[in-house]
Amino acid sequence: MQNIAHKILWIDDEIDALQPHILFLREKSYEVTPVSNGADGISLLKESHYDAVLLDQVMPGQDGMTTLDQIREIAPILPVIMVTQNSDDQLVNEALGKRISDFLMKPIGIAQIDSTLRRVLDQTKIIEGQVPLNYTQDFNQIRAAKESNPDWRKWTEIYLKLLEWDFEFDQLAQTGLEETHLEQKKECNALFSNYVQGNYTRWLRGEDSPTLSVDVVDKFVIPHLREKRPVYFIVVDCLRLDHWMAIESLLQPYFYIDRDYYFSILPSATLYSRNALFSGLFPQEIAERFPQYWQEDSEDETSTNRYERHLLQQKLQRAGIKLKPGLRYFKVFDVKGGNEFIRQVSSFDRISLSALVVNFIDILTHQRSQSDVLQQIAPDESAFRSLTKSWFAHSALFEILKIVAAQDATVVLTSDHGSVLCNRPSRAFGNRETSTSLRFKVGTSLGCDMDQAIYIDNPKQYRLPAESSSKNYIIAKEDYYFVYPNQFNEYTRQFRGGFQHGGISTGELIIPVITMTPREQS
Repeated sequence: MQNIAHKILWIDDEIDALQPHILFLREKSYEVTPVSNGADGISLLKESHYDAVLLDQVMPGQDGMTTLDQIREIAPILPVIMVTQNSDDQLVNEALGKRISDFLMKPIGIAQIDSTLRRVLDQTKIIEGQVPLNYTQDFNQIRAAKESNPDWRKWTEIYLKLLEWDFEFDQLAQTGLEETHLEQKKECNALFSNYVQGNYTRWLRGEDSPTLSVDVVDKFVIPHLREKRPVYFIVVDCLRLDHWMAIESLLQPYFYIDRDYYFSILPSATLYSRNALFSGLFPQEIAERFPQYWQEDSEDETSTNRYERHLLQQKLQRAGIKLKPGLRYFKVFDVKGGNEFIRQVSSFDRISLSALVVNFIDILTHQRSQSDVLQQIAPDESAFRSLTKSWFAHSALFEILKIVAAQDATVVLTSDHGSVLCNRPSRAFGNRETSTSLRFKVGTSLGCDMDQAIYIDNPKQYRLPAESSSKNYIIAKEDYYFVYPNQFNEYTRQFRGGFQHGGISTGELIIPVITMTPREQS
């Protein structure tokens, strides 16, 4: 199939002297329409469609910047390449603000025009042509890494590389590699789940352990407090690493950003992981030391996590941290709560530590499973990333962070756990008192498929509460979700394709910890 020639509108008051350049471009299969002034160029643009405009900056009468303004009124996203003799910063900034695609400096070479046009017009095609080679190289590297008995450090690197390709495929048309990539991710998730199953109890004994939920405050928050640095500790419930990667660029104009990682404890669910995060204690230790703060039998998150402030205060006290002024704690469930915290943070004269929990993504995750509309808006991981970025760009949290950036305070932002898109049912067995979560269950006489889940008959070995010898847990691996044998098909259909948490997968366990320092505000 013959390629369709790109249509180029070239506006330059010295267009007659550029005939050799025009002839060269036509030989390269460009369809070039030359005009000698901005007014004629605008008239042509109103009558015909063009793929790009070459625009001289300095012209008598109507100059290039004026013409550019008129072009943007007609064709807001049309690529415009400005030809100029001036590289003045003010000109460059003004042109970039009007979405100039590129610059050419006079005198311009013939080959330079061709290469610039190809870069602007064929960028996506060039990138897509390079993708198979790049992906093959990374695919082989990931395969070699996962076959080398990777530890938690290497698994973090593998997960990051897989997410980088997720974002690459998000931006491109169909490349034919998507299914290969999904299979690669699925295989990695299976190997990662087995790795965690084989090593988790070793981590709990301190044997080559990654940073866990219980270590986050010690490692990332307390050092700033010891230096008397004001800290905002922000926990965005259910924020996955790819969600953070989607919103990170929005915060770069306001902060210098350092990204670290930690592993959520098991089960990777709010009750366990977030209480461990704030307290610096494993669930078993919380239940034994502070039974008044532990309510494992409640399905209501507002009950199971109502004591985070108390647990954090106890943690700071054990660390010998005395705050002046005292700890501020706030939880945002909705727009009203977000606006209330905006009012508060705007009026803070001085803080030592302000802890903020934001529940929107977790709420969205749960509501999506019950809403046909949300399932259509976010049918897969790519759409969920896009939805998260859209929410954050217009959220109270973003406004809060912009206010904090002007206060010269350190921000430590993290999550308690992530989530996984669940597509495979796994049969589970339990009595009526068994918890209803889809990725983990707590009860007595539980049963599961041992290839698809971890069966825990000794909770203390996992630093989990064990009030009786008959208590046990089951935790789903990979992308499985638990379904009881009765009405198996009905519940399989109901819950397939939902984002869930509480189990073992890269998305649930490998969590970003972001330290942000405000940039100097001009």
